[in-house]
Amino acid sequence: MSEIETSRTAPEPTPLGMYVHVPFCAKTCDFCAFYQVQPKGDSVEQYLEAVEREAELVNWDRPITTVFWGGGTPGLLAPRDLERLGQVVRKRAGSALQEWTVELAPASVTEARLKVLKNLGVTRISMGAQSFQPDLLDALGRQHTREQVFAAYEKIRAAQFPSVNLDLIFAIPGQSETDWIGDLAQAIALAPDHLSTYCLTFEEDTALWVKLSQGKVKLDAEREAALYERAWAELDRAGYAQYEISNFARSDHACKHNLNTWRMQSWVGLGPSGASQHQGWRGTNVADLDAWRTQVLRGERATEDRAQLTPQLLVEDALIFGLRMNEGVDLMALQHRLPTAPWKEVQALLDRFVGDGLASRTADRCRLTLAGRLLADGIGSEIMGAFSSKEEFA
Repeated sequence: MSEIETSRTAPEPTPLGMYVHVPFCAKTCDFCAFYQVQPKGDSVEQYLEAVEREAELVNWDRPITTVFWGGGTPGLLAPRDLERLGQVVRKRAGSALQEWTVELAPASVTEARLKVLKNLGVTRISMGAQSFQPDLLDALGRQHTREQVFAAYEKIRAAQFPSVNLDLIFAIPGQSETDWIGDLAQAIALAPDHLSTYCLTFEEDTALWVKLSQGKVKLDAEREAALYERAWAELDRAGYAQYEISNFARSDHACKHNLNTWRMQSWVGLGPSGASQHQGWRGTNVADLDAWRTQVLRGERATEDRAQLTPQLLVEDALIFGLRMNEGVDLMALQHRLPTAPWKEVQALLDRFVGDGLASRTADRCRLTLAGRLLADGIGSEIMGAFSSKEEFA
């Protein structure tokens, strides 16, 4: 394989994302491993006070280009609290802001909440439908019904947000291929602008992980692969372009915030367990509402496990996440950005993927093949292993 050319001009300043973790949930779903707590007493007031303070501690060294509120369930906040949290964004957002996403659960969607979000300038709603079948929703421990999904979606569309996403989950215990085709057909009939289809994962310390360890449910890699491929085919026929293994969009509706993250740009995470990659370091806020708040109100960022953004770390993650995208990895641009990364090891690794039929390669770009996309998680683990024993490069 020839050396990667390095003749490109210097890249423009990188985008800056803001991620706000809203940790409140009425109940933890069986598959969810994200940090969350039930709102009690004055916990919401204390959270909002601390988020406002944390945002003041950040050196916002460039304009914010994308915002994403996740959780937890941001929609559990009352309209007045959504407005207050929104002012944290508005205070720092200007003309550079391209996209503002808020995750909502079907049961939390109300016209009053949507009105506040629309007036704030939110451009994108992402709703976790997961399935349209009652027994599968029960299997996931979800707290909404099929009817609530439809009612919530109708309200969101009536509010005229520029972009709407639906999340679906497949490989649910007890789910057949017919069930999955039915969920895809129902989602397509609603005509969202974007669809995310996630293979169910069994995260430690979740109810589903316990069931797996007890032998009550089992993993089936061949079944998962078949459901992956069926989704890709059905959504392609329906006019949704796949741009990442789990994400599909109509024209101009790909999630900009996620794209910037997968391309290893910069983002600031606010709230307990919020992750940041900014100004040469990466870290995650402590996943504890009280501990996070205490530290922030002392005037300190509550990040733990801070790591320096070395060229090796960045190139490793740029490969792991970049290869999941249909565009693949722009190797020429990446080498220009990270000239001191371990490029001989990178090239040897990519050569092996190409030789095994898992990737294809042009002069400046590498993409996974269909076989590689079905093994993307394993490929990501292999990339991590390939660099874990290497010396960090300055």
